[in-house]
Amino acid sequence: MNKFSVFVLIAAAFLFGCKKSKTAEPPSTAEISLGGAISATAGVTGMANVDANTSQQNISGFGGASILQWRGDLTAAQRQKLFSPVDGLGFSALRVRIPNSAADFAAEKPTIDAAKSFGANVIATAWSAPASMKTNNNIVGGKLKTSSYADYAAFLKSYVTAVGGVTAISPTNEPNYGVDYESMSMTAEEVADFVAAQGENVGAPVMAPEPFNMSQTYIGTYLANAAANAKTAYIAGHIYGTPPTAFTPGKEIWMTEHYTNNNDGNDWVGALSVGKEIHDCMTAGYSMYVWWYMCRYYGLMSETSDTPTKRGYAMAQFSKWIRPGFRKIASTATPQSNVFLSAYKSGSKLVLVIINFNSSMVAQPIGLTGISATGFNRYYTDANNNLKASNFTIPGNNFIINLAPLSVTTLVSM
Repeated sequence: MNKFSVFVLIAAAFLFGCKKSKTAEPPSTAEISLGGAISATAGVTGMANVDANTSQQNISGFGGASILQWRGDLTAAQRQKLFSPVDGLGFSALRVRIPNSAADFAAEKPTIDAAKSFGANVIATAWSAPASMKTNNNIVGGKLKTSSYADYAAFLKSYVTAVGGVTAISPTNEPNYGVDYESMSMTAEEVADFVAAQGENVGAPVMAPEPFNMSQTYIGTYLANAAANAKTAYIAGHIYGTPPTAFTPGKEIWMTEHYTNNNDGNDWVGALSVGKEIHDCMTAGYSMYVWWYMCRYYGLMSETSDTPTKRGYAMAQFSKWIRPGFRKIASTATPQSNVFLSAYKSGSKLVLVIINFNSSMVAQPIGLTGISATGFNRYYTDANNNLKASNFTIPGNNFIINLAPLSVTTLVSM
């Protein structure tokens, strides 16, 4: 049902008396908005205050990884569906693996080019230097030889040239986590020593050090090397085994890999949990969120078709409308139990993302400060709908929206 009702009410008391008896439409499609009847200081229970005067972090993207050598390349149809903000999911970050052999460098260029054409930031990570540059002469484990610093920098730069440029490059992947596959085991000091010596020669801005658990101790030790700090553009890390935690390294923080579990990507509660994790990362001050495999049964799109999963649709509630260059602004992060809100703006454009993790409808009051809107385009995803669209007007900067049970809603100002 696509019909939406908008009620302008004279007094807040009348509003709260009426909303309980409104039964003409199902909760998943009902809206209540009002202007002048409440204010951000009126003491309304559960009020979410949005303050556009308080600008927070820059947003650099939302997306996932495509690893050609391990999962195969994306098809043209998949690229369109994943990256187009018009008729796709609008993912604005693509993470790729730097092969340990130069012969494979250009293989993923078609996907990289497609992502760029839709405005995505492409970030590239090396799991390992070539075996000849490592202490154990093996692509598994070992360290980068200090005598190979210049050669490794030239190797990374040649990759950047082969793919036509990337937004940022990482010389290591989870260097603080020992594994039995392609990897390098390095201390924070050792990663910093390489970047201090050669960071300006790798062909793209450096993102580092990419610890597996966003260890602030590891990152702090890395940044203690003044030369490495100066040559590092972005702090990158993963959040395995740890929740998103706020810290202030003086640079954008990019969460460059995580997956919550490997359950079916169409399980809606699991998908909604990804939306909540993105909310938590943004609330912690992170500027980028990157899921693991884009195309996988537990990922953002089916690996056998160009059909998004529910996880993909949940992430698209952020990525389609919060584009690189938007800024997060201050807002009440948890205005009610199990309701989570974050706010973003670019110029006069305002975007709100609201997650309702309750199993029943919630009427959420919202008050805007420092920015005006005449109404909103509304998109929501729940167990039965994907990016379902509607719109409504508001006669002032205070309104109430009914949130469908177990849903994520995006409001884009008109």
